[in-house]
Amino acid sequence: MSGRRHLAWLGLTPEPERELPAAVAALRASLDTARPPSAGPARLASAERRRVERLVLRGSRHSWLRYLAEVTALVTAVTDRLDEPTAPEGATRVTDADASASAALLAAEVILDHHRMLIGLPGAGYGRTARDRAELENALRLLRGRSRIAEPTPTARTGEGR
Repeated sequence: MSGRRHLAWLGLTPEPERELPAAVAALRASLDTARPPSAGPARLASAERRRVERLVLRGSRHSWLRYLAEVTALVTAVTDRLDEPTAPEGATRVTDADASASAALLAAEVILDHHRMLIGLPGAGYGRTARDRAELENALRLLRGRSRIAEPTPTARTGEGR
């Protein structure tokens, strides 16, 4: 094997680089994971943007897919928290459900699109992401269903029919 890096993964789509940093920062903030008390949303997004930039410029396909798997875990964690009636005592709780649901929806759509495109690249990337694709599809069903439920619906109490 030659010493050249395989760079085909870089040509898939720019959406993850563009869309994920702010969404991932919002997910991390909503779950209070590794957030210094002084870090605001702009600072978290900037740090996430630098991390993505480092991965794209100096990383490998493997490290990029590992990062996307980490973001998939954040999406499913937020989805699980939103699906719970109340968080158990001592658990990390979602601080802003609507913002975290929007960020999770965006991140899930971007990553799922990315993972589906891997089928056109050489290597095992598409196969390696099968579990993540299934988790993201499930999360998207729940998030999209939640957004429909969250819309105000008329009830007998308000005098309007269902």
